[in-house]
Amino acid sequence: MPHHREERTARRPPEERCELCGAPLGGERHRHLVDTEKRALACVCGPCSQLLDRSGRFRAVPGRYLSDPGHRLDDNAWELLRIPVGVAYFFHNSALERLVALYPSPAGATESELEPSSWQTVLEGTHLAALLEPDVEALLLRRHDGRTECYLVPIDICYELVGRMRLRWQGFDGGAEARADLDAFFAHVRATARDVQGSRP
Repeated sequence: MPHHREERTARRPPEERCELCGAPLGGERHRHLVDTEKRALACVCGPCSQLLDRSGRFRAVPGRYLSDPGHRLDDNAWELLRIPVGVAYFFHNSALERLVALYPSPAGATESELEPSSWQTVLEGTHLAALLEPDVEALLLRRHDGRTECYLVPIDICYELVGRMRLRWQGFDGGAEARADLDAFFAHVRATARDVQGSRP
């Protein structure tokens, strides 16, 4: 009987391409544009990002990470948010002309309906809120071990966080795997963010 050699060539994943011009993205970390009409992210090459940023419909997601260790978001402020999990992010939606609060859940990003007074209490607790670029940056909060962490981050990593939590969430509280992934995610944010100077008013 003839001996058949096993097929050893692994299937390569399809090459990621710019969603606007089709140029290959080369596998490296690429830029994102927020499509403000569709409320969606587009993976783009550098030239498309520069060409279309602030063109009206598209806004380039910046890469800055800031932390505010002097914030005043205490237990009372967190209770006002009525967020059922320990993580939430806020961004200014220019199409709606208001702030939106979201948190990760097994179903994806879930919006929290808040009273304007609750927003004001949260926003007054950190200088980062005044620095947010509409649509492309978010205020990311985590309540963990009796304290709250507060960061200004690119909006695309919030979408990434929601996707990771949706993938790994088990049971009522997320499960050990989701918690470990959340810890790793925030360790990266913590290591990347630089402190805002004069964070106390």
